[in-house]
Amino acid sequence: MKNNILSKIAIAGLLLLFNSAGLAAHNIVGRVSDASTGEVVTGATVFIPALNIGTTTDELGAFKIKGLDGMTYELTVSFIGFETRVVQATTSAALDIRLNPTALNLKEIVVNNQRDLSKTMTIINQIDLELRPTRSSQDVLRMVPGLFTAQHAGGGKAEQIYLRGFDIDHGTDIRVTVDGMPVNMVSHAHGQGYADLHFLIPELIDNVDFNKGPYYTQQGDFTTAGYANFNTRNALNRSSLKLETGRFDTYRAVGLIDLLHKSADSRQNAYFASDLTFTNGPFESPQNFNRINLMGKYNGLIGTDKVLTVSLSTFSSRWEASGQIPDRAVRRGIINRFGAIDDREGGNTSRTNANIQLLKTLENGDLLRNQFYYVNNQFRLYSNFTFFLEDPVNGDEIRQVESRDIFGSNTSYVAERAIGNMSLRSEAGLNIRYDKTRGSELAHTANRNRLINYLALGDIDQLNASLYLDEVLKVSDRFTVNAGLRFDQFSFGYVNQLDSVYAHPVVYANTFSPKLNFYYNASPNVQFYLKSGIGFHSNDTRVVVPQNGVEILPKAYGVDFGTFVKPFPRLFLNLAAWFLDLEQEFVYVGDAAVVEPSGKTRRYGLDFSGRYQATDWLFVDVDLNYTRPRSRGVAEGENYIPLAPTFTSIGGLTTKFGKGLNASLRYRHISDRPANENDSVTAQGYTLLDGGITYTARKCEFGLSFENILNVDWNEAQFDTESRLFDEPEAVSELHYTPGTPFFVKGSATFFF
Repeated sequence: MKNNILSKIAIAGLLLLFNSAGLAAHNIVGRVSDASTGEVVTGATVFIPALNIGTTTDELGAFKIKGLDGMTYELTVSFIGFETRVVQATTSAALDIRLNPTALNLKEIVVNNQRDLSKTMTIINQIDLELRPTRSSQDVLRMVPGLFTAQHAGGGKAEQIYLRGFDIDHGTDIRVTVDGMPVNMVSHAHGQGYADLHFLIPELIDNVDFNKGPYYTQQGDFTTAGYANFNTRNALNRSSLKLETGRFDTYRAVGLIDLLHKSADSRQNAYFASDLTFTNGPFESPQNFNRINLMGKYNGLIGTDKVLTVSLSTFSSRWEASGQIPDRAVRRGIINRFGAIDDREGGNTSRTNANIQLLKTLENGDLLRNQFYYVNNQFRLYSNFTFFLEDPVNGDEIRQVESRDIFGSNTSYVAERAIGNMSLRSEAGLNIRYDKTRGSELAHTANRNRLINYLALGDIDQLNASLYLDEVLKVSDRFTVNAGLRFDQFSFGYVNQLDSVYAHPVVYANTFSPKLNFYYNASPNVQFYLKSGIGFHSNDTRVVVPQNGVEILPKAYGVDFGTFVKPFPRLFLNLAAWFLDLEQEFVYVGDAAVVEPSGKTRRYGLDFSGRYQATDWLFVDVDLNYTRPRSRGVAEGENYIPLAPTFTSIGGLTTKFGKGLNASLRYRHISDRPANENDSVTAQGYTLLDGGITYTARKCEFGLSFENILNVDWNEAQFDTESRLFDEPEAVSELHYTPGTPFFVKGSATFFF
């Protein structure tokens, strides 16, 4: 009898447990999209105020809130640039939520509700895309807070990059991608990691996923100071034609054509874009810079579980350049600031891209990403850094040439699982990239056409395959742990066409890169984070193979401690203290065909970003960045890192009235910094004011943009270089620079249809 009663109690308990589990198994699922285009919205916040819980939409615009007790809830759905919607939701039917575009409102920002914690800085970027005008492709990289660029070869060459106390050259310490395709060129004719973004049409940028430091498992080679992935728009709200003209014979035409003219319900988008640019620049010798960009893209939701994206693009440019000029030539009156010692510098380059991406949600809710891409790049550059130092008769002109094909794929699998009261987001990935470069050349030439001799000539084959696993454990609503491990395998092959084949023409190397990050939500408007990780940058194949694998993949060790704070509904702040050690830095010596290791370095500093919406129409933004960069193991006073910035700041005021009149006034500041190891030569800092004003109507928009409003004499790219002029008996080492743009005004007219 007693056993019978116990049996009944046990059965009743099991039934209660089963029923309770059933009650707790209710889920709310749905998809969020743009009401005007049908494009899915990634990163939208879906929140249940009554329970103080929520989530964000994935790359297919989908979301799921699990384990609910009831059947009906009120949701708030928000995303920057869209009207917030309040939706009545039940657990019995999937939701189709359409958000209407609207003016920027910082109230919509949610500090601590990020699905992918590796993209915590995306919030700042979404604001900046609205506030910071992008006037040209050279402005694109400046979207990253604290990043400065300098152009010193006529506008067609990749910009010099400065970030977190690095003179990154053209990309050695920042990983740059566009729609997942690599921009950095390994073992490039002009420098390791060369990152030329001029193939990207600025008007097509949808968002920039960026972060600083080596803390992100998905990011590999060159991710030491940070990374930036530029994502192009999947859809156009409408077609447009923009015409621009400005000082210095500057002309530009941009066409954005919606190809489908579809309804928002179709969820299929396709467009074609073109960009034609010409300028002579402010120099005495015309730049004759001309560039053409073409791009076509399709993006569509297939069924309910797949998104297919296909894009084709190509660009080509040609230009002349006055190059870097020695300070003494200007002081002596040989030339003025916009003159040239050798105005036959310049070159031509082209890039063609094919990119296919497929995102698929599996029946269990997991996400599978597949991407395949192909890149063809042609490059030819003429430079003369030292004038008559090496060859007093013919001069020191050099030619750098290469022809490159890149084949690659990115595959990842993302799963989210409940572990008791905790949730675990797992991502496993495989990346493969193969670079095949033919005719990588450095030659001594005269007048561009006459070959004097080859300094380097060879063929390069480089393969990078990597595996990674990234885990995000949400311990509670307040505390999250992110741990990851990345493994990269490299093979470096070089056939030197000038010398006998090396004893080891192919060299192999590999490295492990662990990451460990912590996030703590002190309140809905305050998040603290502690990031730590090891990254690396690869060396040039032409150095790796002759040295038989010495110093191939030097590591970077970093730590960030910071916070995101929203003390008021319309004020968003980010503050971070950081530390970074490098085992080895690389300095590219372009006219000697070598990459020189420059020893161990250490950097630490503070970053601050603030975004404030003073009224519905007035926005204030500021970035402040302080760094102390030093070489390690070198005597004090001899341990400065040449051209490494120590203090930078950008910011401004922007009005956003929506339809009608809008304006902005912005500043850029970089302080003086050492140009050599003992600080005996100083790279001059500058402060510039830029601005713009636009008037938008229903069918057209007119604008004026201004650069260097105060017409300041400033040096853009600067180097401590040893050179010799035609009338000098001995070489002189001093500051060489490219003068920055004087006051520049450009007008534009855009027509919508």
